[in-house]
Amino acid sequence: MKIDLKEFKGEMAKKYVLLFLVAVLVVVALSFSVGDTDSSLVFAHNQKDCVVDKAVGDDFAVQITFQNVGKTEGTWSINIAFEDEVWYQVGTPQNLTLGPGQTKTLTWNGVVPANATVGSMARLVVYYDDGFEALNWWIHVVLGAELTIKSSRVK
Repeated sequence: MKIDLKEFKGEMAKKYVLLFLVAVLVVVALSFSVGDTDSSLVFAHNQKDCVVDKAVGDDFAVQITFQNVGKTEGTWSINIAFEDEVWYQVGTPQNLTLGPGQTKTLTWNGVVPANATVGSMARLVVYYDDGFEALNWWIHVVLGAELTIKSSRVK
């Protein structure tokens, strides 16, 4: 059996090129599967999840700390909303620019609207660019009127 050395080298070169291409494809596929496909913006959860009792017309303030966990500077348009089936309250959009590793706290102020029904629960949702995240903060609408006995008399 005679082996042509040129043909053998050509076949081996093709196999090495094919092996290299497969390795590159595997690396690319792995980087997409474990890479961060979402925004590099994260929310600091430094308080317990909570339900806050508020009556119609009560003021509320929302403070959220954001962090850029990416490798480059990023800019996001961010807004919040409390959402219920019957009522909602939307904040004013804010722009946020953060360098890698930087954090910043944004604040929104609002009022529980007149159409909020007693007993309803509205969840805080944060909207940023094309995404959103529902946080475990809730406004529970309670009665604004409260009855007390001022005095009594028996004769």
